Amino acid sequence: MPAELHRTRVDLEGLMKVLGDHLYSTPVVALRELVQNAHDSCERRRIEDRSPFTAKIHVLADPSARTLSIEDQGAGLTAEEIERYLATIGAGYTRTLRQSRPDAESGLIGFFGLGFLSAFVVAERVEVWTCSYQQPDRAWRFLSRDGHSYSLEQGADRPVGTRVTLHLQEAHASLANPSAVRRLLSRYVCLLPVPIHCPLDAALARREDHWGEAVNAVPPPWRPLAGGDEVENEPSPLRRRKLALDFARRFETDFEPLCTMPIVGAGPLTGMLWVQDAATYGSSDNRRVWAFVRGMMISDDARELLPRWAGFIGAVLESDRLTPTASREDLQRDAAFDAAQAQIHESLIEGLAALARDEPASWRRILNRHNEALLGAGLCDDRLFALVSEQATLPTSQGDLPLARIVQSSQGRLYVSQAQRGGFEELLFRALSLPVIQGVRYGALPVARRYAESRGLPLVILGTETGERALFRPVADDELEAGVAAALRQGFAGEGVDVVLSRFAPPHLPFVLVPDRDVELKQRIEADEADQRISTAALGLARLFTAAIDTGPPMRLYLNLDCPLLAALGRGLAEASPGAAQVLTLLRPLVALLSHIDEQQRYMSSEQALRALCTLGERMLEDRHE
Repeated sequence: MPAELHRTRVDLEGLMKVLGDHLYSTPVVALRELVQNAHDSCERRRIEDRSPFTAKIHVLADPSARTLSIEDQGAGLTAEEIERYLATIGAGYTRTLRQSRPDAESGLIGFFGLGFLSAFVVAERVEVWTCSYQQPDRAWRFLSRDGHSYSLEQGADRPVGTRVTLHLQEAHASLANPSAVRRLLSRYVCLLPVPIHCPLDAALARREDHWGEAVNAVPPPWRPLAGGDEVENEPSPLRRRKLALDFARRFETDFEPLCTMPIVGAGPLTGMLWVQDAATYGSSDNRRVWAFVRGMMISDDARELLPRWAGFIGAVLESDRLTPTASREDLQRDAAFDAAQAQIHESLIEGLAALARDEPASWRRILNRHNEALLGAGLCDDRLFALVSEQATLPTSQGDLPLARIVQSSQGRLYVSQAQRGGFEELLFRALSLPVIQGVRYGALPVARRYAESRGLPLVILGTETGERALFRPVADDELEAGVAAALRQGFAGEGVDVVLSRFAPPHLPFVLVPDRDVELKQRIEADEADQRISTAALGLARLFTAAIDTGPPMRLYLNLDCPLLAALGRGLAEASPGAAQVLTLLRPLVALLSHIDEQQRYMSSEQALRALCTLGERMLEDRHE
């Protein structure tokens, strides 16, 4: 039996419910969609009708009647067009016009033919009065309560254009609040070229035909001035910066904009970026991006357009090449989206460089607030690293210092500690009066490494064997008198401690107890608690790394044979001198007390060390009385 061809059927009621209730994330979208339709109607009339007209849109919110009306002086609709486009889901005249007139592409917004559906999300009844420029002597009234069915009748004479009135559901009565609607419009439609008026008193505006200033009267800072007097009317640089900051403040409500940067270069975008005037940490993500397509706001959270490192940046972006999703609340991830990301990245690099060059006061404020974030950002781009590495600061044992000063103070080296707090590094380098970079802070170690590599400087990572070789010069047993090396090792021996004879500065520091940071890491990763804190996949990768680490003694005690006391002690212990034994009893507790190591990893506990010192003091006093 041959296969039969059937037509797919549509459950209109079910489809309307899905599209009406679930296509849009917020009912506020209805306002945007209907204003967009009004705009496209004006564009259509401009393209098709040779008669002169003034394009404008009126949005009237009436709380007493609980209605919201959107009225335009656009092309209007004939009865046939009402049936073909307004009353047919997915059929939009804008798409037809765009396909038949490619030259009209840039001014039109709509595409999917779904915008009118949004009216039924918020309204219990929708009325449309319309008159087409093609039949200016014939007007029509469309009425629908649920979008499933509608009535159409000839209406009273009216000017060419369309008025859509939503009789709002009680749950969406806020859309009849003129102040609230005006605030929404000031964001959603502020880039549209057609003037949009939203008077606070709709009845008064109609009666006196006075609509006030359009909500989109002020053009965005990146748009060229209207007319031919651009040069004559060009604002001063100071005035331009103020206008740009004022525009940014209309959007950025969480943080005060500190300074702005233009979108530059070839790509799908125009617009502006700004730096938020609020202190951030390296991992802060306060990115805010308002994305407009053909003048209409599509998203107020298009943060993926910004680099991940730009957690302190806000932006308003405009494009006619980005493609919205069907709900027009997000952007499709396509080649144009990728090009926009690349353009923003370049604009940020160039903009920050220009601020550092031309606005040093603003640049210093940026560094003060976003130092860590900029250092991390520099790791993602060589140009940005060159820009920030000379002035940004790294956390050190002597406070936050610029890298150049750290190098100067450290005699041409960079010392980095990986200790969570305190540690031998603090003791040793305080004695040496050298700054140590706190490598556990955000981005500090990779920034120090990149800086050292770019300038051919030695990088000493403390707590590793390589780093320790740069600090401690080993001493062979045969360099000392007979029995000295063995006596010192035996005298300072402790559980889990490798005693190392060495020479290091300063000579008045007799010893340093150094934890093996690699062994510490291995122990933390392999501990049972790690299973509860780290995901299985990440933990597996970490354990692959730590498997290559030898499980040796977790601590190394470096004895300084440049210290006269240690040298004399070694000889005394080798000769079994009673005085040397007493000095050893004094020094062993000091190793623990000066080590700055976690209690469970100490050479001896603090309690044991203090008891030993007290016992020694008592014994010395008793010996003196005898």
